[in-house]
Amino acid sequence: MQKPSPDSPSRDPNAPQYPIESVDNALKLLLLLGDTAELRLTEVSRHLGVASSTAHRLLAMLQWRGFVRQDKRTKTYVPGPALTSITFSIMQRMDVPRLAQPILDELSASLGETVHLGSLEGHLTRFLAVSEPSVAVRVASRIGKSLPAHCTSTGKVLLSELAAEELHRIFPSESLTQVTPHSLSRRSELEKQLAKIRKDGYAVNREESEDGVASVAVVVPTHTGHARLAINASAPVHRLPVKSVKPTAQALSEAASRLSNLIG
Repeated sequence: MQKPSPDSPSRDPNAPQYPIESVDNALKLLLLLGDTAELRLTEVSRHLGVASSTAHRLLAMLQWRGFVRQDKRTKTYVPGPALTSITFSIMQRMDVPRLAQPILDELSASLGETVHLGSLEGHLTRFLAVSEPSVAVRVASRIGKSLPAHCTSTGKVLLSELAAEELHRIFPSESLTQVTPHSLSRRSELEKQLAKIRKDGYAVNREESEDGVASVAVVVPTHTGHARLAINASAPVHRLPVKSVKPTAQALSEAASRLSNLIG
């Protein structure tokens, strides 16, 4: 017989009068996913204080409902589409673009370049909010526009958060649409770039979505461990040389962290 864990409802005077242990354990798993990017069966069993068979049944139920999914290669469990969809729906109701605007304005003024907040919607990047600098020559707003995700820094940095099977679902063919001659044309090329993006922590676009335009993007951290939002800075390509990429990415990361704290 399993002993109740230290945070078991039976030990909490504020807990419901008739707690349902299986529901409580499932909710604990969802909360745990907010603290770690992936879970292993042994970790779940240890965290809940239950047998491995019980932990497996809980994970199987959450997987069936889409709250977690299992990586076929590593056998680890990560947030599923249902969980990330709920998170994104809550973000939309919170009017994230409005919350982000002061941060984007400050960032744009600091960098002297156009800054966008964007999201990943299937194979497309959608731009949700923008702040433009006062300089005469600047990258124009892309609000309301959608572009192929693999052609934008925002899209690529968000694609880098996906498992290989999900990436292949979004891009089922090896051939990719090109927006400019600099756009990636093969899925295998995209996968190589995504591996580098995961290592660097940011994505770069050099004339892949528009001639003469370069950009850098970072994800906005979320408690689900699965990114749905990113911030990018776009500039005429000559104003964003290679030596400026890392400092720009650092400024973007600081702004993304501030936004993450606002939206929870």
